[in-house]
Amino acid sequence: MQSINPLNGEVIQNYTNHTFEEVSYKINAADTAFQHWKTTNFESRSNLLIKLAEVLRKRKQELAYLMANEMGKPLQQGTAEIEKCASCCQYYAKNGPDFLKDQLIQTEAQKTYVSFQPIGVVLAIMPWNFPFWQVFRFLCPALLAGNTAVLKHASNVPGCALAIEEIVREAGYPKDVFYTLLIDAKEVEKVIELPQISAVTLTGSTEAGKKVAAKAGGLIKKTVLELGGSDAYLILKDADLKQAAEICVTSRLINSGQSCIAAKRFIVVKEVADEFIRHFKSFMESKKVGDPLNEGINIGPLARLDLRDQLHQQVEKAISNGAKCILGGQIPALEGAFYPPTILTEISADNPAYYEEFFGPVAQIYVANDESEAIKIANSTSFGLGGAVFSNDLKRAESIAANDLQAGSCFVNAFVKSDPRLPFGGIKESGYGRELGLFGIHEFVNIKTVYIA
Repeated sequence: MQSINPLNGEVIQNYTNHTFEEVSYKINAADTAFQHWKTTNFESRSNLLIKLAEVLRKRKQELAYLMANEMGKPLQQGTAEIEKCASCCQYYAKNGPDFLKDQLIQTEAQKTYVSFQPIGVVLAIMPWNFPFWQVFRFLCPALLAGNTAVLKHASNVPGCALAIEEIVREAGYPKDVFYTLLIDAKEVEKVIELPQISAVTLTGSTEAGKKVAAKAGGLIKKTVLELGGSDAYLILKDADLKQAAEICVTSRLINSGQSCIAAKRFIVVKEVADEFIRHFKSFMESKKVGDPLNEGINIGPLARLDLRDQLHQQVEKAISNGAKCILGGQIPALEGAFYPPTILTEISADNPAYYEEFFGPVAQIYVANDESEAIKIANSTSFGLGGAVFSNDLKRAESIAANDLQAGSCFVNAFVKSDPRLPFGGIKESGYGRELGLFGIHEFVNIKTVYIA
């Protein structure tokens, strides 16, 4: 396994994969540790989460550099990611114990209540695009609930994966409560088969999710899947168009466009389409592409050269099928896996781009005849992760967000983002289950009914 800098193609470090015997040993150790860890009190678990937040903040700059070098994230975005991880630790340290308190329910019995019990070792299969946040948003509630965990991270960020294990140890957690597994994707099925694995959480592509769900389902093991997205943002005729365009561009270019919940499709009603597109293009043109270690850079290299080339092929295919490229669309004359901010318009329903997820700084703009058609276009894909509505009629926009858009998260006059306080997840082929908030911590516990006659 290698860590390769997408800026220049240089090998940062070579890593030796864990053998399956080593993997089995670590999972056995995590299962044994679970027997004690589940009996520790909430005060002890909360204190360790607080310490975890302190370690993250202490190492914030170092970890941001690690992300920049391993997967191209601009430094400022990297430090923000670590801060978000620390805030998640603090949120569950403060609120997790209340979320897991017994819930009394009045029945004819002397006493009836719901108890929340940890279930064991949870396998996390995580992606490279937010190499710390994706892990910590699962890990914080899992550990607070009394579970133990093992991580199979993306193969291009082994340095981040091992750093997470170091951070957990440095915070004072028992050694066997958490392990990183350096294994290839082809070995995941064998890991899921191990009887010590109680559940699986995956953030990744829809195809990866289908394989994991099928395998775990055949073994009756719980899964939570956060999969691909092609988030649709609706811009209505009464929206503040300049502000909407700025927010939309910010969302499209989060993490250099490599985010499941980045805005990807912008559906604007025709009365205001020209003005919105003018503002949108201007904001896209203003973004700086370059070395993620340099100050003021908005877009670093994509995580791997093959991913950049795949994105460019999607753009070329979209254009060959009738789409119009009004910005970007060409591989720049820069060393590294760079791709410029790109805008595609005039995408018909028979264009492959209409149904695909573009994982990079490529925006699709659709012009709808009216609000009703805009909603129809938004819902016409297999994805259902997030969506947004821009309008000065807040009551109407809220109604569309709450009742009409088919997605797990819908925002009004803001871009979609995950927040430790709010449940996060998708519907349709964007996955199932929820992370974060009250609902997230209840995914990997036994919700047990206790009845006393």
